[in-house]
Amino acid sequence: MSRFDRRAVLMGGASLALAAGVGPALAQAAPAFPGALGWAARTPGGRGGRIIRVTTLASDGPGSLRAAVAEKGPRIVVFEVGGVIDLDRRNIKINEPFLTIAGQTAPSPGITLIRGGVGVSTHDVVIRHIRVRPGEAGQAKKSGWECDALACDRAHDVIVDHCSLTWATDENLSASGPRFDGADPDAWRAATSRGITFSNNIVAEGLSNATHSKGEHSKGSLIHDNVTEALVVGNLYSHNRERNPLFKGGTEGVVTNNFIYDPGKRAVHYNLHAKEWGEHPFQRGRLAVVGNVVQAGPSTLDGLALFQLGGEGELELFARDNLGLDRTGAPLAVFGRFGDSTPGLIEATEAPVWPAGFKALSASAVKAAVLREAGARPWDRDAVDARIVREAAEGTGQIIDSEQEVGGYPAYAETRRAFREADWNLADMSPKRPEVLTAVE
Repeated sequence: MSRFDRRAVLMGGASLALAAGVGPALAQAAPAFPGALGWAARTPGGRGGRIIRVTTLASDGPGSLRAAVAEKGPRIVVFEVGGVIDLDRRNIKINEPFLTIAGQTAPSPGITLIRGGVGVSTHDVVIRHIRVRPGEAGQAKKSGWECDALACDRAHDVIVDHCSLTWATDENLSASGPRFDGADPDAWRAATSRGITFSNNIVAEGLSNATHSKGEHSKGSLIHDNVTEALVVGNLYSHNRERNPLFKGGTEGVVTNNFIYDPGKRAVHYNLHAKEWGEHPFQRGRLAVVGNVVQAGPSTLDGLALFQLGGEGELELFARDNLGLDRTGAPLAVFGRFGDSTPGLIEATEAPVWPAGFKALSASAVKAAVLREAGARPWDRDAVDARIVREAAEGTGQIIDSEQEVGGYPAYAETRRAFREADWNLADMSPKRPEVLTAVE
């Protein structure tokens, strides 16, 4: 059974951990949820903590998502309401550790956040099955409304899984922090984000010529300088001009089993900016890029390479079983360079970093698996996600400048369903029966 099989999303069990390539010892070590992957796989999140019910679609106040995440101590956030939460340009900030946000518990159509984003600046956080769509939020072009859909900053042991992250005016999904906080490279890496898993998400339609002060800024994912133990796996990247994803200087991570459709200027790339490092000694990046599929689309520039290297310093790269196709179905170049510098490339014969026990799918199986399973609530996709997946399957669509080009913000009617603890395995927030996910009141 594939780790992308829908049953892995719905039900779970020991066999799912084995299907993900996780050996029996790790399978017994209580992953965050069935099929959790990466260095963060065994974070407890909010396991064992209080159940906090979200009962309103209001942006704040009693019963709101904002109030729930601000509580202290281990907690599991569940939803007794479904629909749209308008953040009104005030991001939700997660500063308290040991948190699970279980979007799978919401009644259809699930939870969609608009006109704002989510920031994680703590540790041991699991976020699943929510949609975040900042958009232009009514702001003028180049006005400085620069919003990530979901950003990890100085965070560690965080999993963002099966979420839909679109229409950001900065990155759709990122992991960052200070570059040089500390006396040496080990300290730098300890002070920024680390142990981050981005899995099975839709990361799409970063807005291009929108409200960012720099103008064009359609970006998928940024893994910032010196971030380590980053796993980017099973995601659909669609209609982002760059950063599909981008790993910056000194980063260490794995990019695997992603389907990257219609990248504009770059697909996967690495870049250490010398000016940003100043007098600090360059650190070698270490990446494994395995089993990904890149497919050009209407917005893709000619001559795109599946992986591109720019900037300064050195990169130790292990690249295997990646598939790239241009708009006619002809092969893309696997490797390319950009910029005027000539960073050193060290072609590794084995992965310089790799999550214990993880086994990648063959690239030949990736497109179908990702289109089937990526994004929030794949059993209950909303119209936006369904369109994005359809375009990736059919080779249509394009990079956009505004959410208004594709129908604007969703406006779903509020729905309600009581959360019943007896219906769920509270240790990992998997349903005891799949029909729980589609039940209505």
